[in-house]
Amino acid sequence: MTHFPPGWRLGVVQEVAPPGVLDLGPGYPGPDLQPVELVRYAYARALDEFGSAALAYGDNAGALPLREVLAQRAFVEPANVVVTAGTSQALHLLGTTFGRPGQTVVTDRLGYDYGRAILDSCGLRLVHVPADSEGMDPVALESALDGDVAFAYLNPTFHNPTGRVVGERRRRELLEVTRRRGVLVVEDDAYAELGFAAVPPPLARLDPDGVIRLGTFSKTLGPGLRLGWLTAGPAVVARLLGHGLFHSGGSLNHLTSLAVSVLIAQGEYDRHLERLRVRLRGRRDALLDALGDLDVTTPEGGFFLWLRFGSSQSENGLVAAASQAGVRVAAGSRFGASGAPRVRLSYSLNRPEELASAGRALRTAWERSGALAERISS
Repeated sequence: MTHFPPGWRLGVVQEVAPPGVLDLGPGYPGPDLQPVELVRYAYARALDEFGSAALAYGDNAGALPLREVLAQRAFVEPANVVVTAGTSQALHLLGTTFGRPGQTVVTDRLGYDYGRAILDSCGLRLVHVPADSEGMDPVALESALDGDVAFAYLNPTFHNPTGRVVGERRRRELLEVTRRRGVLVVEDDAYAELGFAAVPPPLARLDPDGVIRLGTFSKTLGPGLRLGWLTAGPAVVARLLGHGLFHSGGSLNHLTSLAVSVLIAQGEYDRHLERLRVRLRGRRDALLDALGDLDVTTPEGGFFLWLRFGSSQSENGLVAAASQAGVRVAAGSRFGASGAPRVRLSYSLNRPEELASAGRALRTAWERSGALAERISS
């Protein structure tokens, strides 16, 4: 079963798998990857340095010390950074500021399910664009931009759920289309700092004024911080900061912003990232090894493996067989229409030995159910 310390219980955390279940569903770091002592240190140092100012209403755009260090990392100016309460809050803010009910958001055929739900709750209509082996199809994107479009929502780096990284050439081709059509792009870059190898430049670096880039500390430090940021051009930032949300309470998550700024400025955050990447790679490899020759992606970062099965299989049957084996997985259809059975596995929550056990259990269960009898060629 997935190992949780005593504090991980319902009523305290959002979800805990039942006893005896290995949970490969959640896309967040496991208890042993969340740096409790480092965060404790960060809050203490922030309170030492800023005193009562850390408990005041912060600057509307976010605490300047955090915006300064984030700007250095993103190759922008601090004025181009707005602190958010994570990606979810940022998407809701963008959906209500740059969209109105009935407008279209153009996005990938497969994508982050909770992000889609947020945009849907804003009254926006999602239009899904097909992809080829290199990513979203630019020609199909051009066609999808006909009509009343609020913005395009893309996740080109360690895409959720497939783990895909879109190459620089395709990124430039997509931006050529959005620039020509005058459409803003929202780049969800939640996993950008979790790469095991170099990745192409963010869309926002290729088109700073045309792309709003979203970042988060939920995947690197812990979702309980509820801290993220966005970078955007001056006009976008000005429009966002005109929202009553900021004037009412100033900076979102002010104390946490100051605490994290301490970690980044002292180099502790980057040292933590180095350790985290090593451990995530070990978890990925443990799960991949246990799955054997299943048709599965080998992502060079992020949290997810993407499994493909033959068209004669039932996705519900695959999930049910996994459940009977004591493993919880995410059905591919949860992330959009894939056209064939797919399953997403997260390797971030569990320790390597638990992932190895889960992988073996899945392979055995699917082999017994006949799901591995059919091989696919593309």
